[in-house]
Amino acid sequence: MGIIWTIIIGFVAGVIAKFLSPGSNEPAGFVLTTVLGIVGAFVATFLGQALGWYRPGEGAGLVGAVIGAILVLMAWSMMSRRNA
Repeated sequence: MGIIWTIIIGFVAGVIAKFLSPGSNEPAGFVLTTVLGIVGAFVATFLGQALGWYRPGEGAGLVGAVIGAILVLMAWSMMSRRNA
């Protein structure tokens, strides 16, 4: 159930991060944004567990997932600019 919850939170976090991220004027699709949000939620969960903020099996909350999604979106934006 924890993975499903992380995916749902990541979906919402990806949508929120799209509006909050500095490079949000780039035309990334809805699917790409939500997938990167889900990846960001998993990154936030992994880092939070590694740093002791979350217990094993506990996922990142919405705020942590949004921050993780923003970081992943910023990294994606930097890599896509470099390839262009």
